[in-house]
This record gives sequence, C-alpha cells and structure tokens, in this order.
Amino acid sequence: MSDLSQTIQTIAVYAIPVLFAISLHEAAHGYVARYFGDDTAERMGRLSANPARHIDPIGTILLPLMLHLAHLPPFGYAKPVPVDYSRLRNPKKQMGFVAAAGPLANFAMGLLWLLMFNLIAAMGVQEPFLIEMARGGVLVNAAMCAFNLIPIPPLDGGRIVTALLPHGLAMRFASIERLGPIVFILLIVLLNTGPFRSLLTGLMYFVIYLFGLVLTPITIFLS
Repeated sequence: MSDLSQTIQTIAVYAIPVLFAISLHEAAHGYVARYFGDDTAERMGRLSANPARHIDPIGTILLPLMLHLAHLPPFGYAKPVPVDYSRLRNPKKQMGFVAAAGPLANFAMGLLWLLMFNLIAAMGVQEPFLIEMARGGVLVNAAMCAFNLIPIPPLDGGRIVTALLPHGLAMRFASIERLGPIVFILLIVLLNTGPFRSLLTGLMYFVIYLFGLVLTPITIFLS
C-alpha cells in the first residue's frame, strides 16, 4: 500500500472518532458550565454536539493526523468552548467540575467505542473498517482523557488542581494559563522525548484498562 493510500485510509478510519472525541469534549464543558450558571457557550451557539461548531483546522484535523503518522498517541483540540468563570455560582470550586467534564466525556466515549468493538467481535463481523474505527475510537478517547488530565494549566487537569488548591496558591498556579499556547507547544515537543512519551502512553493504556474493567460484566456476558 502506498504512503498516500495509507494516509487516506488513516483519515477515513479516524475521522469520526476524532471529530466526536474533540467536539463532545468541548460541548461537555459548556453543558456543565450552564448547569452551574454560565450560559455563555449557549448564547454563542457552541452548546452543541455538532462537530462543525467546534472544528479547528489545525487542532482537529492536522495535529491528530501528524501524531498518528509519527506513531504517537493520537489526540487534538477544538476551538475552546467559552466559559465565563465569574458567572458560576461558586467559581473556584465549580471550575473544577467544568474542567473535569471534558475528560469524563472522553472516558464515556471510550467506553462506547470499546463496547462497539466487543459487540463487533461477538457478532463475528469481519469488516476491517468498522473494527479499525472502533479501535481508533478507543485509542483517541483514551489519549485525550489522559493528556487533558495532565495537571498543568491550561489543560483540564491544571484547572482541576487550581480548584483544589488554597486560594492564594491557586491564583499563582492559575497564572501559568497566560502562557497557554507556549505550554501546549512544549508538551507536544516533549511527546517526542522518551520519558514523556512513555509516560503518556502508559497513562493512555491505563485508561484503556479502566475501560475494560468497567465493561467486564458485559464482556463476560458476550463471551
């Protein structure tokens, strides 16, 4: 298979998992923010599961493809859903719940893709495209869940840590978010180094292990 054919096949397999992993991740932030009092995302038309509302050409399309071709964990980002933390009823505490919503959405989607994979196997379906798409959905969502929980702003894990820290320390820690683009680029660069790459891959497969653990009763039933 030529490199071009391989690239086209990769895009076809990963398109749906990546689009929904990224879009529902962002929509989850908006839904939880609205629950706690901030309707900014809703007023701006971003409270939607429609991928077209969230696509960023680089983060949603180019970055996941480049990472996959470089044999790195595939993940990306969408246009961030706007959240006005000052509108939350308890901003410091509830920002942690808003931040956690994204990785939790990826965890839920990873479960669904693994369930689909198990159902395909149980029914004896041999369609390679469906099998690879389900496997891709598991990998993409596990990678996004693990990456976003890294406890450094502006990632969701950093915001969760900010919500848990005492006020003074939280303010100093949150100030890192002003360097958001630089931090993100540095993390991407570090993915190419042995220790960090091994750490993220380990975290990703731990998330996949949790998927399997949660689905154990269904897996036993299907076997």
